[in-house]
Amino acid sequence: MTTTPIADVTRLNQALPFWLSLALVPVAIFGALVGGWTVLLIPVTSWGLFTVLDIVVGQNHDNPDLETPEDGLFWYRAITLLWFPVQFGLLLWLLWYVPRASHLGIWESIGIFFGMGVISGTIGITYAHELMHQKPRYERWLGDLLLASVLYSHFRSEHLRVHHLYVGTPRDPVTARYNEGFHRFFPRVLRQSARSSWKAEKAMLARRNLPATDRSNPFWRYGALQLAMLLLALIIGGWVGLLLFMYQAFVAIWQLELVNYVEHYGLTRRHLGDGKYEHVLPRHSWNADYKASNWLLINLQRHSDHHYKPDRRFPLLQTYTDDDAPQLPHGYPIMTTAAMVPPLFKRIMNPRVRLWRRKYYPDITDWHAYNKGVNPSPR
Repeated sequence: MTTTPIADVTRLNQALPFWLSLALVPVAIFGALVGGWTVLLIPVTSWGLFTVLDIVVGQNHDNPDLETPEDGLFWYRAITLLWFPVQFGLLLWLLWYVPRASHLGIWESIGIFFGMGVISGTIGITYAHELMHQKPRYERWLGDLLLASVLYSHFRSEHLRVHHLYVGTPRDPVTARYNEGFHRFFPRVLRQSARSSWKAEKAMLARRNLPATDRSNPFWRYGALQLAMLLLALIIGGWVGLLLFMYQAFVAIWQLELVNYVEHYGLTRRHLGDGKYEHVLPRHSWNADYKASNWLLINLQRHSDHHYKPDRRFPLLQTYTDDDAPQLPHGYPIMTTAAMVPPLFKRIMNPRVRLWRRKYYPDITDWHAYNKGVNPSPR
């Protein structure tokens, strides 16, 4: 389909808000060059500024046209394709510059790589999530490279082969249980998601009569890419650079799992018996349609639709009213910050979970017993 120059300009203008993530790159460079308090600008910008913007610009209840052709999404897709070289270039420069910068102390160096972890987790893993869902092989490869740069490559297998199949069930490590605080959730997910992703790939190979050691197992690729990243960090930044690289990877993983924690907190799917569950519906993910944070996170907060239709590209994701999906009271910047204080988060979310249960599953009266499997299929 051919388009006119005016149509191309219009589409570019519509897509530009989703390119705001690029503004974090000069902020990170400025912090490294200047040092001092400026090393905190990345978390202040990504959390604080976008929280303020959410308040100022409000919510977006409009839904894009699902008939939009693929070429009409070019400028939206372009930022996800461009992001890896941008993030990777920034990371390599910081690994080279920071260990050699005489004006930066230990805590300033840690602060800079904390900010790098916020970028590679908040933006990088979010873009990797979008890319891993796509059919073109080069997009999935870009997703793999982004995940390898934070040493979390198995997230692809865990997300596609476990999370999307078993979200809202006890078989999904990433679904936060009701009343489970983040500080209990985080170490549990680190342990269980690595195991579940390996088991999922092993089971898929077994269905093809192949051993887990077969070279088609993506864990070979995951390991090679992650080892290459570690060696590159060591070569460029020495042992200090290697430690800083591993630190930013941990921060990025922490950012990811904070979001995972919020996205499905306390939500469950009905068990139908014999290990089967109802189909995933918009009601099984928390929805948020705050404009600014969705610009930063390429509509990740329209998570109810992502799980309902996982193959939709981010510019086409739909939002829902509270008639069809549970709504977060704020965008992810506020909600993930609240998650770090479990009593506060539970005070905000537990009443909403209980309301959700009464609305969608009024026949289940003993949720403690239900979640323990004592009464797996009430009618």
